[in-house]
Amino acid sequence: MAAKSIERWLEDIRLLNEEGHSLAVALRALLQRQFQPLEEEIKYGGLLFASGPQFCGVFVYRQHVSLEFGHGAAIADALGLLEGSGKLRRHLKLRSLDDITSKQVAHYLTLGLAAAQSVEGPP
Repeated sequence: MAAKSIERWLEDIRLLNEEGHSLAVALRALLQRQFQPLEEEIKYGGLLFASGPQFCGVFVYRQHVSLEFGHGAAIADALGLLEGSGKLRRHLKLRSLDDITSKQVAHYLTLGLAAAQSVEGPP
């Protein structure tokens, strides 16, 4: 999706929720460093990411930011940090920038992409 639309989404988040904005920007930067190629798209009110298959999304709420994994149920969650009990999705709730490290987000992003690839196939 056009960077301008993503920047507009981020600006809207900043005006409503400074902490949520900081988390969304930090998560986006982490994803951009960790995955190449990386495609971004505003959809369902959040920012979705694909590296081959679509594998995660960032959604900002009043009290937290949710890092959603579309195929999260296929992730072997040895750390037990994923939340949700749906048929497919799981998520991490992030409430501060420190949660990016303490909840090992970079590790979960790798697992999330691998889960999506196992279901949809590699790029």
